[in-house]
Amino acid sequence: MKKLLLIFFLFFSALSAQNSLESIRAKADSLYKSGNYFDAITEYKRLRFFAELTNSPSEYSYYSNFMIGKSYKAGARFDDAVKYFFKASLDADDRGKEFRTKIEMIKVNILRGTLARADEIIEEIEKDERFGDKRDSLNYWRAWINIFNDKWDEAYRILKENQLSYDMQRVCRNVIEQKYSVTFAKTISYIVPGSGLIYTGNYLQGFMSLGYNLLFGYFTAEAFAAERIFDGMTNGALLWLRFYRGNIQAAERNAYKRNKEIYNKALAYFQLNYDGAKP
Repeated sequence: MKKLLLIFFLFFSALSAQNSLESIRAKADSLYKSGNYFDAITEYKRLRFFAELTNSPSEYSYYSNFMIGKSYKAGARFDDAVKYFFKASLDADDRGKEFRTKIEMIKVNILRGTLARADEIIEEIEKDERFGDKRDSLNYWRAWINIFNDKWDEAYRILKENQLSYDMQRVCRNVIEQKYSVTFAKTISYIVPGSGLIYTGNYLQGFMSLGYNLLFGYFTAEAFAAERIFDGMTNGALLWLRFYRGNIQAAERNAYKRNKEIYNKALAYFQLNYDGAKP
């Protein structure tokens, strides 16, 4: 009789602990879904604590660490997010959970700018034979790494070769076609002052730069022709060199500025209008 009572006691204790854990989990999930990420973190940590205290299945430890990582990510605490996603990967009890967690680690590293680390994680996964069927997913995130690294041509190549996300391909191709060559802008500015600014769409400043260079070039030549060497050096050549060098620097700055605008516009599209998976 005593043994039977003990069995019933243990059974109802386990059932009560299970119900308690599910209650904490439901509350944490509700806080997360409502955007109260840091309150959710507190509840997920409670879930993990009581799961460990009651020696409950590892699913609770995995889930709590995974959702703490998701909450920190949503709150832009990327370093903390990576730490908890790593803990979740250690608790993962199947291949699907482990892969899902590693993808989250890649995404967070993309967002926090540690692109080399994101690439390393992809390479680590590729070496694991268990994930041999995940090549398309890994290439997809490798393309995102190149986008955030401003390597749109490489991102486009990866997407096109693997037939991934035609919408992303379109955006990458548009950026490639719209971007200005900084080297070309500088080179033509050496040849024809102001032309680099005109090339990058700054017509007023480009024509003004051309005019100033022609004007002070004329003053310099005229002064030397009249054997006014001092005037040619001070009022002519020095001012002309200033405008000549300035036009090259301005062309370079303008090319970088216009490319940054194109880059930000593409990222804004991904953020607001793209329907596929995003970091």
